[in-house]
Amino acid sequence: QVQLLESGGGLVQAGGSLRLSCVASGSIFRIHHMRWYRQTPGKQRELVAGSISDGSTNYADSVRGRFTISRDNAKNTVYLEMNSLKPEDTAVYSCNALITTGVSGMRTSNYWGQGTQVTVSS
Repeated sequence: QVQLLESGGGLVQAGGSLRLSCVASGSIFRIHHMRWYRQTPGKQRELVAGSISDGSTNYADSVRGRFTISRDNAKNTVYLEMNSLKPEDTAVYSCNALITTGVSGMRTSNYWGQGTQVTVSS
């Protein structure tokens, strides 16, 4: 019913920048929050940044001031602008969204994208 598709990952040198995108598609009635998480092997998934439907945002301490989350509600898209990247930012970044769908009645569920790899070399 709903798919989240991330793009924009890749390999970048320390100090560089990347912009991740996540597009939600399907029978969407309303998108509540959209968030970016990241995970490295052997570690717990970490919330990087979140965007609530009222426009408020929140960030992990480790990325505040370097990363910026933004949304284009008309395109059902959330972005993550990552600047001053560090090797410790290397991870698989996944998009998460709480979405109400309108197929066969209203239903609110949590959705995940497949993830995109970000690698920062020193």
